[in-house]
Amino acid sequence: MIDKDYITKLLKSTRKPQLDEVKKILDKAAKRIKLNHYEIAILLNVHDKEMIKEVFDIAGELKQEIYGDRVVIFAPLYISNYCVNNCKFCGYRRDNKFVRRKLTQEEIKQEAIDLEKLGHKRLALEVGESPKETPIEYVIESIKTIYDNSSIRRINVNIAATTVEEYKMLHEVGIGTYILFQETYDTEAYAREHPKSLKGDYDYHLHAFDRAVEAGIEDVGGGVLFGLANWRFEVMSLIIHNEYLEEKYGVGFHTISVPRLKKAEGMSLEDYPNMIDDEQFKRLVTVIRLAVPYIGIILSTRETKEMREELILHGVSQVSAGSKTDVGGYHEEHELTEHDQFELSDERSVIEVNKDLMEKGLIPSYCTACYRKGRVGDRFMQLAKDGTIGLICEPNAIMTLTEYIMDYGDQELIENGLKFVFEHAENIKNQTVKENLKNNIYRIIKGERDLFF
Repeated sequence: MIDKDYITKLLKSTRKPQLDEVKKILDKAAKRIKLNHYEIAILLNVHDKEMIKEVFDIAGELKQEIYGDRVVIFAPLYISNYCVNNCKFCGYRRDNKFVRRKLTQEEIKQEAIDLEKLGHKRLALEVGESPKETPIEYVIESIKTIYDNSSIRRINVNIAATTVEEYKMLHEVGIGTYILFQETYDTEAYAREHPKSLKGDYDYHLHAFDRAVEAGIEDVGGGVLFGLANWRFEVMSLIIHNEYLEEKYGVGFHTISVPRLKKAEGMSLEDYPNMIDDEQFKRLVTVIRLAVPYIGIILSTRETKEMREELILHGVSQVSAGSKTDVGGYHEEHELTEHDQFELSDERSVIEVNKDLMEKGLIPSYCTACYRKGRVGDRFMQLAKDGTIGLICEPNAIMTLTEYIMDYGDQELIENGLKFVFEHAENIKNQTVKENLKNNIYRIIKGERDLFF
């Protein structure tokens, strides 16, 4: 699937792109016409400042055309930091000596309730790989605990690559997207970063999505930890991996995550010569948006407020808010003495994130309607590509924001937020949808919940 020599030669051959060639590629991308590998490599190698600005601008236009003003909000939930792996870049690595912990089901219930109090409806469940301490049965029970004891409506799951049988168990319990980062597609870097680890089998890890799809999971999400290898190589590999899934199963990634390597216990950033700067990071996000325009791009609180706000305008469609990366970190009585997986750069509360987004005219969305109505996998992508999905996504986002405002907003947010949602409701072009939406907003204000198209 990933031919390192092919990608390396491709990137080398496109190091000095001609401006007229770049312009033609950007015109093609603006029309949402699929780019080939050569064209993507050209965009990754653009050096002209004006052309780089045009890459940013077109990526922003595509994001706006497909996602509108919506920004999906979620939170990670770490339930265990036991791990048998020794990934050099991770604070949970086996060689780091600290008191390990996994949450009991009662503690998981409390975490879910506390996340609910922050307004979250969508979680990314995070579990270290430890077959003894956190077997699949523990993960399944934890998912059931969250669904049964809170109003959390979608649980995406980020656990280690596993078997078809265990993926079937995840599918049957009703997970959303199965997320797995390859971390690096460079085989040499992968071997170096995963010494003496269960996770060290590159091919088994790479083909985890094949087994997940075989098990019935329709939405999968990939990602790279940028900084472990050459960033251009990683982007090309992500695109090729997505194409492989599309060709074999009819649908590729539902989401792509773009975390950058951050400082963690037991490692030094000086040991990583492939660290990328802010401008390179912006480039890779915008090129991904041009290469796979319909895919959700996820940005975590590893990045600063300023970086997140800029990239939301140029490609990113989902962000975490109020994140805690220590086990048990959301409980109000919990003292933050746990061991974080990595350093955070954006420590704003959920309500602060929402207010800041709304000040910029963006709609924080807590919608999970598509997943609960079966608009997943290839069905979701088809609706996205023909534009149908936009007819209901923005109204659904507005309704979930209204619900958030009424249940979790302070006086300032209630006053300004209700004005905001009605103004955005007026912008809906379909008159029937607009009237139904406004009626539903009033119903939510009066106390009804979980209304959606």
